[in-house]
Amino acid sequence: MRILITGATGLVGSEITRQCHAQGINVNFLTTSKGKIEKSETYRGYYWNPSSGEIDVKCLEGVGAIINLAGASVFQPWTDSNKKKILNSRIESLNLLYKTLKENSHEVGQLISASAIGIYPSSRSKMYEEDDNLIADDFLGEVSEKWEAAADKFEDLKLRVAKVRIGIVLSADGGALPQIMKPVKFNLGASLGSGKQWQSWIHVRDLARIFLYIISNGLTGIYNGVAPNPATNEELTKEVAYALDKKLWLPKVPGLALKAAMGEMSSVVLGSQLVSSGKIQDEGFDFHFVNLRPAIQDLLNKKPG
Repeated sequence: MRILITGATGLVGSEITRQCHAQGINVNFLTTSKGKIEKSETYRGYYWNPSSGEIDVKCLEGVGAIINLAGASVFQPWTDSNKKKILNSRIESLNLLYKTLKENSHEVGQLISASAIGIYPSSRSKMYEEDDNLIADDFLGEVSEKWEAAADKFEDLKLRVAKVRIGIVLSADGGALPQIMKPVKFNLGASLGSGKQWQSWIHVRDLARIFLYIISNGLTGIYNGVAPNPATNEELTKEVAYALDKKLWLPKVPGLALKAAMGEMSSVVLGSQLVSSGKIQDEGFDFHFVNLRPAIQDLLNKKPG
């Protein structure tokens, strides 16, 4: 069986592809960059442009499952135009996949689509599980809700549909960790806001494993893509400093300063999402990285101390 991946060259998609190849699973991928197209037996690229409705339907050949990770980064200024790009990039991608499957013969039986824990309202005390129906009353909540609704439409095509609400992805190659490391390396690291906000994290390898576990076990529904032991922003910053053997001496960065500098987007770093991984564990999934310190040390090639 082949798996078709959108966003295959991104942080999570690259790791999923690596794990697929390690397991002997061939990958087709869709890209908006013709220069990234490859044509080997194990890794075949196909062009698409969701905003214009273009797609190479050959991408479906031999494919049994689709992993959808496509979407513009939320880590850019939240201007009206960028907000539109962030939302449309997610909805248009799924809508084009839906249209392509509906209009062409295929063997696809499963869709696993990314979502985000930003769908949950900010809270320092409530542990969110997948059956909580509360939706954050902000931009990330709106994006995540519409993203998931677009994925749910694939049930009309008789596909098994699963959605993974992704937390803060820790990787040495991108995402949050290198951004936290930059000031810490120069002894300029500091917690953000109160530092008490919960940040439900996951090691990139475990996240990729969750996607493939859902496929191999034919799971449907919503799953939180987070590790079992969330950390506060202060704990996360301290663990990065510990791994780098650096000191944290600066005061916390005030929330008001972050709001002034980042505007509405400050909710990404000041919001608190305490999120449970219990559902995927109940399905038999075992995390390789349960606690924060070993995860960070692994990513930085440090031996546990």
